[in-house]
Amino acid sequence: MRFLFSFAGGSGHFFPTQIFARVLARRGHDVLYTCQEGMVATVAGAGWRVEPSGGASLLSPDARRPLVPPDRQAEERAVRNFFAGRGARERAYRLVDLLEAWRPDLVVRDEMDFGAAVAADAVGLPHAAVVVIAAGGFGREDIVGKPLAALRSELGLVPEVAVQALNHYLLIVPVPPRFRHPHDPLPPSARYVRPAILEDLAGTPPRRASDRAGRVPHVYLTLGTIFPQESGDLFQRALAGLVSVGARVTVTTGGAITPAELGDQPSSVRVERFLPLSEVLTDSDLVVSHGGSGTVVSALALGCPQVLLPMGADQLNTSERCEQLGVGISLDAFSCTPTDVANAVGTVLWTPQFRVNAEGLADEAQALPGAEFGGHLLERVAETGSPITDLGRGSSAAVPSNEYPG
Repeated sequence: MRFLFSFAGGSGHFFPTQIFARVLARRGHDVLYTCQEGMVATVAGAGWRVEPSGGASLLSPDARRPLVPPDRQAEERAVRNFFAGRGARERAYRLVDLLEAWRPDLVVRDEMDFGAAVAADAVGLPHAAVVVIAAGGFGREDIVGKPLAALRSELGLVPEVAVQALNHYLLIVPVPPRFRHPHDPLPPSARYVRPAILEDLAGTPPRRASDRAGRVPHVYLTLGTIFPQESGDLFQRALAGLVSVGARVTVTTGGAITPAELGDQPSSVRVERFLPLSEVLTDSDLVVSHGGSGTVVSALALGCPQVLLPMGADQLNTSERCEQLGVGISLDAFSCTPTDVANAVGTVLWTPQFRVNAEGLADEAQALPGAEFGGHLLERVAETGSPITDLGRGSSAAVPSNEYPG
């Protein structure tokens, strides 16, 4: 069978889909990716055939933007106006042509690639989504309903079901179930699977607090792959705080920031552009990050508590959920001082309940079915063209079904 994988953003939208693409490719299916032009090289470098389909523009590697105070309403407007607005419209029209030419059996998209869902509906193809916004909060009717209804109307589709149609067939959720904010429940088509990092580690159990006793704490610092270019001096402030508490520190700067830009660091600090999360997190006692969904979920899947420095996108929602679940502390990235960072790090490291709570979510993640289950679900929807809820015992979003349907 043919599977078209589509995503609308950067690496944080690509990586969560890739584990399922690998499963399907191993099973002998034909997999093609499509994405914005700025991500084509990244996808091709990961070994996939890829077609450009527009819908966004990444910052050039030498671009820098000032750090600004995080603004939840501004992020919701960006989702409304771009992801569900002009970006979705551009992607939908370009994807209609690709879908008609290649005729996949199923479109698999990141959940924010709204244009791919509308295009698939317009061509009469089933589609599935993979959650990339761990805590939720961006797919609400009041944010995306109006622009998506207008786009559906343009393409001859019923506009009134714009939001419900997004996840009509299947929504794969590689997130511990408790992490989803209860104010944004998942649809009946949602099925939970283990976070990808647990697949990368081939079932290796996370290290527990008892394994770490008596050693100098190791802290991983990251601001993701995109936001370092608009983080101002946040790296420097966070690093100064971490050095002051005597931790061993590993920092990844992202592809656009060179380690030299962070200046000279003591021998206790290792600075790299990129390291696999499966490598760095297995030896981490604490993660200090921007609060991106991929980093946060991967850390929690390994029982790592966190200090969060949200700057934009979904990071405010994700950081807020971490605080609600007692797995971390969130700081104001715009105004926090090295002392603020040091105090937060000390509190999380030396208050056992943060790690206990994080390890509880790790246990929850470990108990979920793996990526092979997700691949099975995608095959079933592709084979039948029917929603997963019509293929066997259904489940509510709050109580995940871990059994194969049918």
